[in-house]
Amino acid sequence: MKRLAIITTHPIQYNAPWFKLLNETGKIAVKVFYTWGRAGMGAKYDPGFGKVIEWDIPLLEGYDYEYVDNISNEPGSHHFKGIINPDLIERIQAWKPDALLVFGWSFDSHLRCLRFFYKKVPVLFRGDSTLLDEKVGIRQLIRRFFLRWVFSHVDFALYAGTNNKMYFRKHGLKEHQLVFVPHAIDNERFCNNPEVNEQKARDWRKRLNINDSDLVVLFAGKFESKKNPELLLKVASEIPNKDIRFILVGNGHLDSTLKNAANGDPRIHFLDFQNQNLMPVVYRLGDVFILPSNGPGETWGLAVNEAMASSRTIMVSDKVGCGVDLVSHKNGIIFPHGKHVECVSFLTALLENRKKLAEMNRESEKRITDFSYERIVRAVLNILDTLKTKD
Repeated sequence: MKRLAIITTHPIQYNAPWFKLLNETGKIAVKVFYTWGRAGMGAKYDPGFGKVIEWDIPLLEGYDYEYVDNISNEPGSHHFKGIINPDLIERIQAWKPDALLVFGWSFDSHLRCLRFFYKKVPVLFRGDSTLLDEKVGIRQLIRRFFLRWVFSHVDFALYAGTNNKMYFRKHGLKEHQLVFVPHAIDNERFCNNPEVNEQKARDWRKRLNINDSDLVVLFAGKFESKKNPELLLKVASEIPNKDIRFILVGNGHLDSTLKNAANGDPRIHFLDFQNQNLMPVVYRLGDVFILPSNGPGETWGLAVNEAMASSRTIMVSDKVGCGVDLVSHKNGIIFPHGKHVECVSFLTALLENRKKLAEMNRESEKRITDFSYERIVRAVLNILDTLKTKD
């Protein structure tokens, strides 16, 4: 049985479920090496939300893992020297993997792993960077040269979508090295029990004095400049219709700024950060989900996956990495970042045509089925099968 060692910083709610599924196939042995160390597990302060966050879904069940000692003076995934594991390579070697899957290169130990194991065992790489925020200049050229060197230590890159694939191609990887492994969420958790979750959402909307007939636009995420939640307030000011509502779910450094800018408009509602177990209901509070990011760094936008699995119409800016793969005129719009005019037109049209809204909702749920954990597992197994035929 092939053995796959996975190198990543800490348990993440979007990755742990497919680690479990991969292991449960019984076709390969999986072991995850968590390089942040034990400090990477449990409640952590999230500067984006401006509060301590602890996920309420299991992240360590169904697969083998170990925490690797991290001796960084400032542990964390926010800088290169935040992940320093003197015995990581030794521990991986002791497990004797047939292949390595490394998440991210921008940590001391992860880059060391890429360099050490390349040509010893096949090296798979997962990262979701894009070219969406690139600025032309000498720094871009230097970075391009450096990243070509980094990725010269990779056998296969598992690209999440179109923008991510373009990034890898730009940095020297060949077509035969690129494997589509979509960014995904637990679609079933958001699709299951739709009647129950819809009713819970209706009850919640009533408590907010929102009518069933109102058109509700939902933002859920960090209240930070990158996400640009202020755009919702600009849209609200341009649509005086009392039958449209706006719900902003989250926290962050823009908290007070947003609430002051709302200026007491009764159509604008604020809810604090909601944990994962409630999110299938939260997305159904809205009829339309919007991610108006300005960037930089909105490499994908997994909230869009969650909203689509909840059968919602989607509005994303052109700075959201997933837009080209997940959003079209059939289930929403992609609008120029920082510009709210197209958003106003789109929502005004939906106020007049609820049948179109229902069609878009159905298209979202249909389209997201191709972006699943099961497809991730199949893709990884296919790579390992290919390696097996070469042995």
